[in-house]
Amino acid sequence: MTLISSWRVVPLTETACQELCAWSYPDPYAVYNWPSWTTMLDNKSEFADSQIRDEQYRGVVDHNGILIGFVQFFPIVGVTRLGLGLRPDLCGKGYGTSSSEGRGTVGSNNGDTPVSAQGLGTQFVQLLVAEAQYRNPEQEIDLEVLVWNERAIRAYQRAGFTITDTYEKWTPTGSADFHCMVYTGPLIVIAEH
Repeated sequence: MTLISSWRVVPLTETACQELCAWSYPDPYAVYNWPSWTTMLDNKSEFADSQIRDEQYRGVVDHNGILIGFVQFFPIVGVTRLGLGLRPDLCGKGYGTSSSEGRGTVGSNNGDTPVSAQGLGTQFVQLLVAEAQYRNPEQEIDLEVLVWNERAIRAYQRAGFTITDTYEKWTPTGSADFHCMVYTGPLIVIAEH
């Protein structure tokens, strides 16, 4: 499948990290809010650790260079596990016109670029899959999602992921049930334009 994208995967800067920490998802998605940047730095957690940030994290920007999301390419033997987040004001949107023949256009909700009716989340995930395939073409790609997050599960399924396992694991807010979803879709190539 060919993906035409005006979004780009770029290094995640410290300024972008501070912006991520300021994002605020509404309930029930508030569990995805990051701690303050100061707290992240104090704990040297996740992307506040510059080595982890450089090795695993990337930002996603639109055609104007504005941060619209992030991805973590978490390394597991033989697997690239995606951790991802789309800017809160872009979540749950189904902008645009339908795509055809396996081609979609990613990257705008302002009317100047059509976006598949699948929604921004699906297109965002497809861009991240394409990047993961480019980085490690032989590795399986998976992700974890809370079982109650049906909106994300639908986006992941539309992007080519299949639920392969369900399990309980510890989170900062306590124990929760997760699905593991594995990418079973086609190779995605990002077309430059």
